[in-house]
Amino acid sequence: MSSESSSSSPLRDTLLRLSNSISDSLATTPYTPPKSSNISVKVFLQSLLTCTNSIKDFALACALLSSSTQSNSDLLSWIPNHLSSLATTSFLELSQIYLTIFEDRNSQKVTELGLNCNLVPSQKRLLIELLPEVIPFLKERIKESSVDKSDECDEFSAASARVPVGFAILAAYQFRWFVTQVDYPHLGKLCGWGQGMISFMHLGKNVDAAELGGFEDVILDACCQNIASDDEIWHCVVEASITLMSLTHKSNPRSPWFEKMLNEMFSHLERQPRNKERRIAWLKSVESLFNGVGLVLLAHFRRIFPLFFQWMHADDDDTIILVLKCTYEVLRLTWIRNSPYVARSIDELALVYKEAALRTAREEIRSNISQILVLLQESKGQHFNVAWDKHKSDPDLTTLSLSLSGRNNCNLDTLSSENSLQSSGIVQT
Repeated sequence: MSSESSSSSPLRDTLLRLSNSISDSLATTPYTPPKSSNISVKVFLQSLLTCTNSIKDFALACALLSSSTQSNSDLLSWIPNHLSSLATTSFLELSQIYLTIFEDRNSQKVTELGLNCNLVPSQKRLLIELLPEVIPFLKERIKESSVDKSDECDEFSAASARVPVGFAILAAYQFRWFVTQVDYPHLGKLCGWGQGMISFMHLGKNVDAAELGGFEDVILDACCQNIASDDEIWHCVVEASITLMSLTHKSNPRSPWFEKMLNEMFSHLERQPRNKERRIAWLKSVESLFNGVGLVLLAHFRRIFPLFFQWMHADDDDTIILVLKCTYEVLRLTWIRNSPYVARSIDELALVYKEAALRTAREEIRSNISQILVLLQESKGQHFNVAWDKHKSDPDLTTLSLSLSGRNNCNLDTLSSENSLQSSGIVQT
């Protein structure tokens, strides 16, 4: 926010008074930096609360202090509740004073961001005006703490000189605070959140999981908060969420974060199954998430397959090809059991195979279908033959039937496979 915004004497006096109040309380708060950290959070906060601070600095300090009530991190656990509450009420007070003095200016800024001022609560309007300045700043703070693994010089010579990863963690907490202050539907209209998600993607691709320690929860929570977003940032949210999940929980398929992330994504996709941009963005990125969940995907069949069956008949070839590839991955990872989805999958695939005759990408579509059916034939054996029997005489499926009948059935639906499922405790729904 420009300096003239805080130069008005009443506003400047209020900013100084509130900063001093928080700073005085902060000074008397005991603080010992965690042994695992090489940064001082207290010094970091004090630097944002100096007598020459800006409204942006003040907002960043309040964001971090307010975040402590929802954090178990050692970086913020030392902050007492009364200091966190003081930061929250102080920012609200400054927001009201600012709006009283600069209402016309604020209305213009909020309108330029594509929002209706009449629908934005007064206590949120300063925060929203700050977003275009704050979010790129936080993005850079996160990026500064990561090594670009595509740059060998950066990876090997700059690792020791880069900004401590603790600052990226603090930026993540600040980012989450800003996210949770903006309600639907305003959040999706603010393109800056897309930049925030891009910064999380960068972090996920360039920082080792060990460096994040136990702080990944705050970043994953921010991603979950954004899943119910508008189209502008959906692809960023999906890629950031999946990248970070693959980094932090790839060895723990039963992590509650997998459950939460998948359920949030399914719920949003189910609300808008015909939204082409959303489904394509998700289908392009979700394979690594499926690989992380593995056999536990069985518990999500009742939500996966209805979406997949619907998308197999989409108007565009891209969706069909992508959903067929994802279907293959799900079946490969789970060796689908004797559930209703076996026969239904075969029926849907047979229909899509015939519909492909009128598609531009018919050869690629049919090739993907053949691969899926071969996988089902190998894993289900006689169960597959029974389900496919009704399609054998269909003249539009002659080539496909000959291809399948020429293969040796190899039923891998064995006792050992059953035992692995039973030991996993997974229940199909």
